[in-house]
Amino acid sequence: MFEALYLEKTDRNGPTATLRHLPESALPEGDVTVRVHWSGLNYKDALAITGRGPVVRAWPMVPGIDFAGVVEQSTSPAFSAGQEVMLNGWGVGEKHWGGLAQKARVPHDWLLSLPTGLSAQQVMALGTAGFTAMLCVQALVREGVEPHDGPVLVTGATGGVGSVAVMLLAKMGYEVVAVTGRLEEQPYLRKLGAADVLARSHFEMPSRPLENARWAGAVDVVGGQVLASVCAAIKPRGVVTACGLAGGMDFPATVAPFILRGVTLVGIDSVMCPQNVRQQAWARLATLVDKDLLEGMTRILPLSGVLNAATDLLDGKIKGRLVVEIP
Repeated sequence: MFEALYLEKTDRNGPTATLRHLPESALPEGDVTVRVHWSGLNYKDALAITGRGPVVRAWPMVPGIDFAGVVEQSTSPAFSAGQEVMLNGWGVGEKHWGGLAQKARVPHDWLLSLPTGLSAQQVMALGTAGFTAMLCVQALVREGVEPHDGPVLVTGATGGVGSVAVMLLAKMGYEVVAVTGRLEEQPYLRKLGAADVLARSHFEMPSRPLENARWAGAVDVVGGQVLASVCAAIKPRGVVTACGLAGGMDFPATVAPFILRGVTLVGIDSVMCPQNVRQQAWARLATLVDKDLLEGMTRILPLSGVLNAATDLLDGKIKGRLVVEIP
C-alpha cells in the first residue's frame, strides 16, 4: 500500500481531492517504479487539485507534475534499484499518475538521473518552475539577447518561474526588472537580484500597438494583456519568451512589434521537451543556481498540506517555490 493525493471527477464544480492508501497494483503502466521522496506544488498542480483549470485528462488522477526519488523496481536496463532519479513533465499529473504520492510508476524514458551538484530536495525546489525558467533564459541567450543590450523584464516575478528567472538572469549579469502584483515583496525580489520592481498594473491596461522601446528581452509567465503590453515595449530585435497563462490565454496584440521592430516571440514548452534539451538545462541549472537563495525562496510542506496550499497558490498568496516532502 502507498499513500497518495487522489483526485476523482464529480458532477459538482471541481474534483474531490483526498489522501488515500492505495494498493501498488493500482499504479499505471510503466517499467520503472519509484519510491518518491520529494515532489513540488506548481501552478498547474494547483489548477488540477482545485478544478479551476482543465488540467486533468484522465480520471481518477494522482496529481504532481514533478517528483524525485529512488528506483524500487525496474525492468529497464537504463535504471536499476537504488538509483536516484527525477521527472518533470511528460503529462504526469495530467494523464498519467504523478508525484504527489509515495510511489510512482512511469516509462523509463521519462526519467533522468539527478544532475551533478543538486540534491533531490534542491531539484524539487527548482522543479518544473525552475526548469521552465532555465528554458526561457536559454532561449533569450540563443536568440542573441546580451546583458549590454539593456534591461530584461520578468513578469509574475514572485511566482516559481519568475523567482528563478530573476535569480538566473541576475547571476548571468543581466539588469533584471521584476513585474509583480505584490509590491510589498520588493525586498524579496531585490534579494534575488532584481535591479528594479514595477507594478503589474502598469501592464494590465490596453497598450498602443507600439510603446516606448524599453526592454531588450522578457520572460513572461502571465499571458493575456500583460504579454501584449510587454511585446509593445520591446526594443528592436528584442526577444520575449512566453511560458504561462496566469493572466489568461488571449493575446490582444497587433503584429506591429514583430514586423516593425523585428521582435521575436518564443513559446516555451516544458512538458514534451526532448531529453537532451532537459539534460542540458538541468546541467546549466546546477552550475548557475545560488543554493542559499534557492533555500530562501523555498517552503517545505507535508503531503497533508497540499490541499490548502493549492488554493493559496492560485489566490496569489504564495511566493517562491513549494516543495512537498513525501513521508
